[in-house]
Amino acid sequence: MHIPKSHLAALLALALSAVVTPLAAQDQAAGVQTAFARAQHLRHGINASEWFAQSASDYSAARTNRYTDASDFALIAHLGFDHVRLSIDPVPLEAWPRGKDGMNAEFLGRLDKAVDAMLTDGLAVLVDIHPEDSYKQQLISSDYAVDRLTMLWRRLAAHYADRNPDRLFFEILNEPEVHDPYRWAGIQARLAAAIRESAPRHTIIAAGPNYSDIADLLAIHPLADGNVIYNFHFYDPHEFTHQGAGWGESWWSYTHNIPYPATEASMAEALKQVPDPASRFKLKNYWLDHWDARHIRLQIDEAAAWGQANHVPLTCNEFGAYRDFSDPQARMNWIHDVRTALEADGIGWTMWDYRGGFGVVWKEDGQPAKVDEKVVEALGLKK
Repeated sequence: MHIPKSHLAALLALALSAVVTPLAAQDQAAGVQTAFARAQHLRHGINASEWFAQSASDYSAARTNRYTDASDFALIAHLGFDHVRLSIDPVPLEAWPRGKDGMNAEFLGRLDKAVDAMLTDGLAVLVDIHPEDSYKQQLISSDYAVDRLTMLWRRLAAHYADRNPDRLFFEILNEPEVHDPYRWAGIQARLAAAIRESAPRHTIIAAGPNYSDIADLLAIHPLADGNVIYNFHFYDPHEFTHQGAGWGESWWSYTHNIPYPATEASMAEALKQVPDPASRFKLKNYWLDHWDARHIRLQIDEAAAWGQANHVPLTCNEFGAYRDFSDPQARMNWIHDVRTALEADGIGWTMWDYRGGFGVVWKEDGQPAKVDEKVVEALGLKK
């Protein structure tokens, strides 16, 4: 019987798909199993902020060497943290002069020293590309910007591919601020593929679009790659966690000592701090929405349900409350409630941050850190 060549090609493709699909499914299942196992190394973490990122004015060796050092890594491990999220600004990493690998050798050498020191202290490390907003805004409309970031990830993942894959993780992009979830899905898939090409054994950290809130997590579909942990951030309600902040909503800068949990009586004086009615109405809704431990737990339950439905591991690698203008006990209450809700749902966490405005320590450059024991207690760690 004569079979046309076009039919033969179709039959061959069908036969190959019957072989390849089960193998791909097996690879994905093995990847998921690996990701769940490695997520156990990300139970209690801390963000190393304003060090190799969030400091566009000064990434010099003089500053980074004194801002966070070996004594801090030892303290982090001693306090009971099991991992550090290391934020990295891509701009100094790509700055000239570049080596043959396309990265700035001097900046990369300091990163290597930090990464290897933390690994030596038994800490897992999340290598997190954490650019300024202007860098991320280019991804919204510029395919060249996506190409550039893809190339950087291919190089950076290759550079760290020889580190222990059980302890070193690659986080695709902090809070992408790409408001179109479909565009972000395509960008994230491409970046993940570049990482996987260069580092086939390592686990990737992925997130939703925008600011990586729970709603953003719920808007995405898992990647085809199984060896991925999915991330979200939790700062709700911002009226409490960002009181006194000079960024975000302008009226936040007026507020301080906001109670948590709040009652009508406890909010009476706080509402007087905000001069214009529209902003005051927003603050009033903070207590009308009855933010407390139960409210927080119900929010985090939604993330946990998404993880269970998609059979993927989760991590919350940013949560915290700005300390400069908050009531210390109210801040401890909120940290405790978020941490316990995450743990109740089996979700690992990474507090924001080590020594910044949301910190777990007070520290001057080059000086020993002073631990905020109340925060350590609220996190359920040892003093």
